[in-house]
Amino acid sequence: MSGPTTLTARVVPPLRPGRRAGRLLERNFLVYRHAWMIIFSGFFEPLFYLFSIGVGLGSLVGDVAGPGGAPVEYAAFVAPALLGSSAMNGAIYESTFNIFFKLKYGRIYDAVLATPMQPADIAVGEITWSLMRGAIYAAGFLVVMAAMGYMPSWWGILALPASTLIGFAFGACGMAVTTFMRSWQDFDLIGLVTLPLFLFSGTFYPLSVYPGAFQVMTRFSPLYHSVEIIRALTLGTFVWSLAGHVAFLLVMGAIGVIVASRRLGMLLLR
Repeated sequence: MSGPTTLTARVVPPLRPGRRAGRLLERNFLVYRHAWMIIFSGFFEPLFYLFSIGVGLGSLVGDVAGPGGAPVEYAAFVAPALLGSSAMNGAIYESTFNIFFKLKYGRIYDAVLATPMQPADIAVGEITWSLMRGAIYAAGFLVVMAAMGYMPSWWGILALPASTLIGFAFGACGMAVTTFMRSWQDFDLIGLVTLPLFLFSGTFYPLSVYPGAFQVMTRFSPLYHSVEIIRALTLGTFVWSLAGHVAFLLVMGAIGVIVASRRLGMLLLR
């Protein structure tokens, strides 16, 4: 008579959260490797603004007051702001429309949760992909700026990691907002927010030309903080207030990650 048989189950060690999020990045890369023009197309919008307003209108405007009050060429003043806007647009496009389709129609995340991944892994993975898209836009625009002579300081190279921070902040908040969207019509609100940010965040004019009350409101704009960072780096002007701008974007991104993770858990695990 044989003795009792002992069944030993093979224990699969769980993946670390970072590696689980990396699986989602791998999936997104495989999806977009044959549709890279979709990502690349978003690079042209700020480039058109640079040529039409920065170069065209700039020839009539002349010099304006840059960071610290020193006069700078108008195109060199506008170009860093358009770089920050480019990073914002890339992150927003990816973290809103595409996330909404995956969540409501493609049901991609329902399949993802059949694996060891959790809602927090989805949030981290998608936000990371969003900031990468923003960084791609920014990198291309930065090359154009340097080629046209609108990056007089070598410190401007740091504008690329700064653009990644911008992509993180806007990508996280974009995904958090998307979890509250119910239909495609709700996305009209995205344009209602991003267009005023683009126009009134010190993008085309120094903050000092705005009325006093409007200056206070502008300081709450996340794109204003983004523009101030990029402009200071590309023009080689450093002030202590840059730390406050960086902190604003870090807090904004962290809040977005927390809200997006919790909302995904409520929507997908109910």
